[in-house]
Amino acid sequence: MKPFLILQLRPETEASDDEFAAILRKSGLGVDQAHRIRLDQEQLPGDLTLDDYSGVIVGGGPGCVSDPADKKSPVEARIETAVLGLMPEITARDFPFLGCCYGIGILGHHLGRVVSKENYSEEVGTADCSLTEEGRADPLLAGLPENFQAFVGHKEAMQHLPEGCTHLVTSPTCPYQMVRFGANVYATQFHPEADSDGFETRINIYKHRGYFAPEDAGKLVEMCRAADVHAPEKVLRNFVSRYARPA
Repeated sequence: MKPFLILQLRPETEASDDEFAAILRKSGLGVDQAHRIRLDQEQLPGDLTLDDYSGVIVGGGPGCVSDPADKKSPVEARIETAVLGLMPEITARDFPFLGCCYGIGILGHHLGRVVSKENYSEEVGTADCSLTEEGRADPLLAGLPENFQAFVGHKEAMQHLPEGCTHLVTSPTCPYQMVRFGANVYATQFHPEADSDGFETRINIYKHRGYFAPEDAGKLVEMCRAADVHAPEKVLRNFVSRYARPA
């Protein structure tokens, strides 16, 4: 099969490695079926062509697309520019894409700058997600229950649905938990790859990045250990199963 292009944005090696391992594990991909690029360390190849891939998966990261340019580090600005640079072709071609957390910010920004910190940020923890009517019919959500919990933690969010998007998953705290543009371009606000161990790792790494009070880290770790979060990983497995193409 053609590999999946996995773009990672986390500049912390422990967090990046843990996320990559989780994406492989939850999607069912082998290492030889994924082309991993850590955008904090390397540029996108100049000769990159989407036709070489089955699809594109974008992981999460500490950056915010809605931050003004002077608030972004050079690495964050370079990562954002690289990912946004792919979006015109991805959306024009309706090329298989799954953006996780930061990815919904990228998609929303590309489609109409509808992402901000005005409403719907969520503290690190779990969100009570529900399928919409359209979500119940979407192939990437096949096998998920009507209601499920998912790990979240973000400062910005999609404020309204961009033109051309379908609303798939909602929650009381953040309405746009998953959307689809066209037929094949998806993004989630929640983390489909995350489990309790992975989120514990991120809590310890990001406890001084403004997502929560550092003194709350221990309490959040206990919450993650007690959470029963398994349904969201089916999104990744369904994405790979649906879009894997022969080489």
